Amino acid sequence: MSTSSRMSGGAQDPGGRPKRRSFTAEYKARIVAEYDATPDGGKTALLRREGLYSSHVIEWRRALAAGTLASAASKKTEKARAEAAELARLRRENARLRSELDKTREALVITGKAHALLERLSGGAA
Repeated sequence: MSTSSRMSGGAQDPGGRPKRRSFTAEYKARIVAEYDATPDGGKTALLRREGLYSSHVIEWRRALAAGTLASAASKKTEKARAEAAELARLRRENARLRSELDKTREALVITGKAHALLERLSGGAA
């Protein structure tokens, strides 16, 4: 069997990007509680069953203790809100700066016209 025939037989696209999993805060809290209640021999089985690593549980336990446990979805929502607030602030600043620029341009036009008038007046008097 050639390599190409082995690859085409139902193999997934190796270039496809895997989806990142996200966990709700309730799921994290439940797993930490279940992990802590499980005897030492069963903790590995729990992790395997859920497809998790011990580092997940350690990180989630720390977050629970600090009171910062949140799901990935709520973190994305917080980030989106922060980005929207920053975008709104930048738009307001941009509008303010455009207004200042317009005023400065108008003042330059007026100054130019005044200079031309003065030139004409001083040239006509001589």
